[in-house]
Amino acid sequence: MRLLLVRHGQTPSNLDRLLDTAAPGPGLTPLGAQQAAALPEALAGEGLDAVYASDLLRARLTAAPLAAVRGLETVVRAGLREVSAGDLEMRPGGSPEGERYLRTVFAWAAGDLALRMPGGESGEEALARYDEVVAEAAASGAAAALMVSHGAAIRMWTAARAANVDVAFAAARSLANTGVVVLDGSPADGWKALSWAGATVVPAGEGGPAGRPVDPAG
Repeated sequence: MRLLLVRHGQTPSNLDRLLDTAAPGPGLTPLGAQQAAALPEALAGEGLDAVYASDLLRARLTAAPLAAVRGLETVVRAGLREVSAGDLEMRPGGSPEGERYLRTVFAWAAGDLALRMPGGESGEEALARYDEVVAEAAASGAAAALMVSHGAAIRMWTAARAANVDVAFAAARSLANTGVVVLDGSPADGWKALSWAGATVVPAGEGGPAGRPVDPAG
């Protein structure tokens, strides 16, 4: 299956760089709405059999224009939510609490699944809920599925599940609003990342371009 993971459009909390992960969450800014409206054209070359979105408002609003153009119903699943910030909710991304959030997220991707976000979920719980939605899409027979999700969740899941994306790669490459990670594979056979925000992902061990510092969750 070809799997496209899309970060939602811009929100007011993104502008303020806040860890805003609780439901239902904010809507989109005017720019975020424009980003969502531009997705159908940006992905016109992609054949899609299914469109999924997390149940947070920003993800559903981002998925809506694309689903409408493709004549598909958006499948809403809570499993695609952002990693819960727990006790760190609404803290600035550049604060010590924001840095702790990202360290925890990438520790999960590195295999420390028992580690728990303060007042929030564990790595095992976060990966399990995301895996469940991906497995559902694969079991549906879809050849290509798109999932509108959230920055930290996409980066964490991809680093944990794609054979050619390690933690260093994902931590060094933030994902802009409506940025897309494209993967190919299956839950049984594993996943390979084909592109990250439009750039080809090189095979594991071959290096790649230098990244830049991580951004806060979205």
